[in-house]
Amino acid sequence: MFKALLRGIKRGGGGGEVDINANRHGDLLIASGLPPYTEMTRQGKGWQAMTTSAVACLIARPGVTALLTLWNGEEGGGPSYVIDRLFAQQLVSAAAAARWGLWACLHQSMAAVDADITAIKGLSGKANYGGKARLDVGATVVDDGWFPFGEQHDVEATGTLGGGQVDVRIEGRLIIPPQHGLSLHGVASSVDVDLNVGFAWYEVQLDLE
Repeated sequence: MFKALLRGIKRGGGGGEVDINANRHGDLLIASGLPPYTEMTRQGKGWQAMTTSAVACLIARPGVTALLTLWNGEEGGGPSYVIDRLFAQQLVSAAAAARWGLWACLHQSMAAVDADITAIKGLSGKANYGGKARLDVGATVVDDGWFPFGEQHDVEATGTLGGGQVDVRIEGRLIIPPQHGLSLHGVASSVDVDLNVGFAWYEVQLDLE
């Protein structure tokens, strides 16, 4: 069995080396100095966008029409989009009890979609987006398999109340490679539930082999 001596470079210092410790099983002992995602956010790799007009939920599993599609326009070998979270805001509902949830479909290689949503906002305060993401509302897509994500949200029966929202933490469990896409739709017990939906993602160079 081979052994190696590991040493690290102290962050923010003058380049001095520090020891890296392990337990008796060989597991490295690491304490994060910053909250998760801070470094990628600092580098300006994090972005988010959402619809500006609410769309009615479906009352059945989605098929070939998406509420919102995020498409990675990078050429092969370019950055992938690592999904951080999916989110939705319930704008209106009927005066009846209902429930709704989010469904998502990760598409294989697909053609470019329309750029209906251009207000892509940076997570680090950057004002202008310079990447190749496109967001299309109501795109016709290939049904590559829709799956529910997150918990259901209940709608009160007392009136047309809005304000309900869902935040689904994906944290890298979904990745959009170059020339691929990810679609969202809402499924509810009533078509009177209208949602605004969106994505937050990091654009990262990954080895996908």
